[in-house]
Amino acid sequence: MARIDSLLPAVWREVSRHLEIGESTALIAGLLKEFLPLREVLVREFDAPHRRISTIAAGFSRGGRPAADDAVALDPDPFRKLLTWSRKEAPTVWRRKEKGVLPWTSLIPESAPGDEFLIGPLLDSQQPLGALVLCLRGPVAAGVLDLVRDLLEPFTVALQNEHRLRELAKLRESAEADKQTLLHRLGRDQMDLPIIGVQGGLRHVMQRVALVAGADVPVLILGETGAGKEVISRAIHSGSSRAAGPFIRVNCGAIPPELVDSHLFGHEPGSFTGAVEQRKGWFERAGGGTLFLDEIGELPLPAQVRLLRVLQDGHLERVGGQELIHVDVRLVAATHRDLAQMVREGRFREDLWYRIAVFPILLPPLRERADDIPILAEHFARRAAVRFGLPLQLPAAEDATLLKNYSWPGNVRELAAVINRAAILGNGAGLQVAQALGAAGSFASQPPLSPVSHLGASAPPLPSPASRLPSVVSLNQAMRSHIENALSITHGKIEGPAGAAALLKINPHTLRARMRKLGINWSGFRQR
Repeated sequence: MARIDSLLPAVWREVSRHLEIGESTALIAGLLKEFLPLREVLVREFDAPHRRISTIAAGFSRGGRPAADDAVALDPDPFRKLLTWSRKEAPTVWRRKEKGVLPWTSLIPESAPGDEFLIGPLLDSQQPLGALVLCLRGPVAAGVLDLVRDLLEPFTVALQNEHRLRELAKLRESAEADKQTLLHRLGRDQMDLPIIGVQGGLRHVMQRVALVAGADVPVLILGETGAGKEVISRAIHSGSSRAAGPFIRVNCGAIPPELVDSHLFGHEPGSFTGAVEQRKGWFERAGGGTLFLDEIGELPLPAQVRLLRVLQDGHLERVGGQELIHVDVRLVAATHRDLAQMVREGRFREDLWYRIAVFPILLPPLRERADDIPILAEHFARRAAVRFGLPLQLPAAEDATLLKNYSWPGNVRELAAVINRAAILGNGAGLQVAQALGAAGSFASQPPLSPVSHLGASAPPLPSPASRLPSVVSLNQAMRSHIENALSITHGKIEGPAGAAALLKINPHTLRARMRKLGINWSGFRQR
């Protein structure tokens, strides 16, 4: 009797140890065989939408999984009667020699061994999931139905675990599919952005990254727009002890001022109009990882005060909340602005400046990394080929010369755009780098919009808005240049889907009239 009393704890132990129902069923069958003339243990699963019944676990089969698919589809009325019986939660005895069709007879596969069967429903909150079927050699002894009734709950838990494993597998497959789709759209083969120039123009930057990555202190990355600040911030995260945690990027300039607190620190329901549920802010979501605040110079002054408090205390309060929440986050900030000058002008808090600039990293602009440009161009060309489904075309030697002689006000981001444009214009026959640069060349001689001074040095005054404006040309000159650029792209073709008129979204007759007025000879472009 003591051995029978120990059976149920042993069954629960196997269900808890093995999440896969096949493993747990095989082990439990071995336990039951000591007390029953058992030939097989079957777990039959219901598929209500398709009115199907199938075996998903078999006790003495290899690995606990059935050797063959014995699924059966029922008509609506028999399936409804089966579900009605299942909700009674009463184990049943059935013998092969019995005549007639009963609701549970469909649960016994034709190939099931044995003459007598113990059948019990597996329910989840009165929702039938399946049934437990014990196939026996001989007659059922007294009290066995009570034993089966005790087995229904652990087998129900095992079936629920199986369902959860399937859901997780589907989620993983969906996430992997989304990841591969995103990689294809971006023209990449991995999520981490490669760092090009580690042995070239970024050598000193990567040395500083290696120094600070494991230090777990705030880092401030200074550099022009498009220079690759996010790539460097991810390198810091990957090299730190927080690499297994989340990396959250927030563009401070893209958040409306009235929503900054909600986005960064979260909010409670009813804290403001439209706050219908609790929301965790970016600090909480980045817990145990790294929070990358891009363009931190765009934060309004009130938000700077609250950010400073979180960095000092390590605690925050959600908007509308009163509970202090501890956050464990490493901050990496970045900006293209001259924060030192902004501090002097009162547009950035000095105490926050000292807090985030514990370890500054100055990222050089692309024009100061000329030797890296051909390597970057080749990298973006490979990515463009994947992204646009074109044959791989790499930059020629003359293309590399053109690229190195350009000033790149938009830095690496602009280089990527130019190579993408060159790949599209080439349409698989080559990279049209000269044409692609033509659309950007008018900005080549302009200085960056916001210079970044070296920390510790006296920052030069910001140039006046007027000094940053390009020289103004007449409207006719601008129109002429624009039409000529379109003709250059279309090789002088005016009409049709790939013509200049379609590109400019103008009637072909109107375009010809304007070309005559401006003295543009389209045939010259056709000869190019």
